Amino acid sequence: MGRKLPPFAAVRAFEAAARNMSFKKAAEELCLSPSAVSHQIRSLEGHLDTRLFERRGNELSLTLTGQGYAKSLTVFLDGVEDSTRSIHEAGQQPFRVLCTPGFAARWLVPRLNRLPFGDRVRLRVSDGAPSTDFASNDADVVIQWADDRVPGVRTDPIMESSRYPVISPDLLARSNLRAPEDLLDLTLMHDEVLDAWAEWFQAAGVNPPAMPRGPVFPNCEFSTTAAEQGQGVSLAYDAMVRGTLAAGRLVRLFDTVTMPVVIYSLAWPVSRVDDPMIREFRDWIFAEAAEDMPATAPLAAAE
Repeated sequence: MGRKLPPFAAVRAFEAAARNMSFKKAAEELCLSPSAVSHQIRSLEGHLDTRLFERRGNELSLTLTGQGYAKSLTVFLDGVEDSTRSIHEAGQQPFRVLCTPGFAARWLVPRLNRLPFGDRVRLRVSDGAPSTDFASNDADVVIQWADDRVPGVRTDPIMESSRYPVISPDLLARSNLRAPEDLLDLTLMHDEVLDAWAEWFQAAGVNPPAMPRGPVFPNCEFSTTAAEQGQGVSLAYDAMVRGTLAAGRLVRLFDTVTMPVVIYSLAWPVSRVDDPMIREFRDWIFAEAAEDMPATAPLAAAE
């Protein structure tokens, strides 16, 4: 059965009059005339079939029934006001995303205008592996490398990707690259984390006697940037360079690729697993990754 509720305007008028013990002050608070407040209260008394106020000339007092009803309505309306304020404030709060500069620049930022609350995202970038210590990292979610599990943190792999060599158009024009083994005559960019040149050469059918010397960078983001600058050849993750290839700043070399590996995951506190904004961001980032198939190979989101 439906609720049998009194008219809300009458409830507001009565609660304001009871709290102020004045029809005039209630009228000022509600932007009504005193006679309109009086009319609303009489309507409520008729709905309840009981008197809420005693009126003796200019004196106004609550009946015992009115006192109890006014107290319960004030608690109720205070709760409605608090809930409304919380929703309004939540709608104005920034959504803080912590990730690496490379992921932000090459993948996330170009897509943020498609996120419904993208204008509220506040990016935090890390000069190393983003911390998943949510007590100190000032983030709502972290986009971390791979899918390392941390107690108290929910981790959902976002995407996996294979790798292939990339080179700047200028360096390509000055090189004589016809076969994978020709790369051994160039400077190769190496990564401290998951350097995969040996794997790629083996997949390409080349077994170099020794890996060519070249600079070693903390991760693939630095080596890919160096390749863009014409410093050598980088073994780039397809998911991270498709936009750069399309823009013509890099050129892919050969068809050989490494085996796909998980490259990025979304992490957030287990205590906030049902947070609506986090869930919306999670659904959005999985949908964005799915649009890059098959190269990005988005992983199934675990529920």
